[in-house]
Amino acid sequence: MTRRFLALTVSLAATVAFFVGLVVAGSMTPAPVASATTPPAASAPAAPVSRATTAAGPSAALSPGAVSFADIAERLNPAVVNLDATVRGEDRPRRRSPFPNAPDLFERPPRDPDGPRRGAGTGFIIDAAGLILTNHHVVEGADRVLVRLIDGRELRAEPVGSDPDTDIALVRIEAARPFPSAPLGDSDALRVGEWVLAIGNPLAYEHTVTVGVVSFIGRKLFDRSLDRYIQTDAAINFGNSGGPLINTRGEVIGINSAISSRASSIGFAVPINQARAILPQLREKGRVSRGYIGVTLRDVDPDLQRSLGLSSAKGALVQDVTPGSPGARAGLRIYDVIVAVDGRAIDGNDTLIQVIAAREPGSVAVVHVLRDGRPMRVTLKLAERPLRGGGDTPAARPLPSAYRGSPLGLSVRELDEESASRFRLPDGMRGVIISRVEAMSPGFDAGIQRGHVLLEINRQRVLSVDQYQQMTARVRPGDVLTLYVYKPEINQRTLETVKLDGR
Repeated sequence: MTRRFLALTVSLAATVAFFVGLVVAGSMTPAPVASATTPPAASAPAAPVSRATTAAGPSAALSPGAVSFADIAERLNPAVVNLDATVRGEDRPRRRSPFPNAPDLFERPPRDPDGPRRGAGTGFIIDAAGLILTNHHVVEGADRVLVRLIDGRELRAEPVGSDPDTDIALVRIEAARPFPSAPLGDSDALRVGEWVLAIGNPLAYEHTVTVGVVSFIGRKLFDRSLDRYIQTDAAINFGNSGGPLINTRGEVIGINSAISSRASSIGFAVPINQARAILPQLREKGRVSRGYIGVTLRDVDPDLQRSLGLSSAKGALVQDVTPGSPGARAGLRIYDVIVAVDGRAIDGNDTLIQVIAAREPGSVAVVHVLRDGRPMRVTLKLAERPLRGGGDTPAARPLPSAYRGSPLGLSVRELDEESASRFRLPDGMRGVIISRVEAMSPGFDAGIQRGHVLLEINRQRVLSVDQYQQMTARVRPGDVLTLYVYKPEINQRTLETVKLDGR
């Protein structure tokens, strides 16, 4: 039995090894033998494989493998310029960037409080004659703007026009030979998910190229009536302001303008079509005039439609009428639903605002209204849209994190034993403790932080919250205050100057 069992085992092992060998060889069927008299077919050249045409589907057409960002950057970089804007002295109002939680656009040089302030930004040349598009906040109030080209030349720019409402500005440089220019694309054709490229001068690192995708189109940030920002995750930092956002065809489709205060990968650009629409006015008049009705609006959503018994969700609902405005004079009322202007259908707020803003002030418009379900026609003469913030001069651009409390942007509370112990304050210290610092406020710009102790304002002791409120109630825009502050993190008392801006 032992010999038989041994022989059976050896036989079985040999059989298994045979089949395993066939499998490893790749087939249990012998390969056909090619005739020696038949020449092998010439192998066709392999078709080039593009990631845009693989099985990934149509969306792969926008993958980074389908384009060369290096080629785009090489082609457009010469048209991108660095802007250096200078304001002469402290008698000028402090200019503010629209970047949430960003430093002022013009930084005061150390050891020279009365000297000039300088700020850097980006722009791009749009024609061979030297016209440059950038942001309004980059050149606002500047006494001198120097443009540095990629070849190292520095040229002085002259202002052409500026529009604070859309944060767009146009300046011009001149030279003997034509300038390289960047082609403008169609931002209305942009889609979420498309690849885009940004070029700029972030943190003074000139001609930095970053890549990302379009994250959202039509973002509202500062003014719900005009803003239609392109949101992107392409890296945008301080100094990118005014630089181009470029599509995969090498066309500018946006002007980089702002970044989120809460994330490092959320940036915003003004659509290039918005800039293209106002370029003629900027060239001819240096400013932009927009039509104005004088009503505040809201879109008709399903809930509002149901509650008001409206027949359709189309149109723009009037929720307030400014006294003395064209709308008030023409008899527009609250709850009117504007459904058309001169026969053009209005599907919502944005459409109505775009249609009216594109009209010349003084022109006549026929507004089609539904009032209590009955159609009406109202004829009105458009006025000129007031500048943001009112007044006769461009107002500073509102910020999403603008301070609304104390003029210094500082909230304070009484200095009690608990706070003294928590922040390990020196024995006997008298003052008020900073409980909150509003982002982008004068106190924030001065580097004051929560937990600091305010001891004096302009050499006057601050011993209570009431005293603080009385002293700050008297300040006015443009005032400069000297704050004597104790900073627990460095165990040091410091003098900090805080200047109130003109807002």
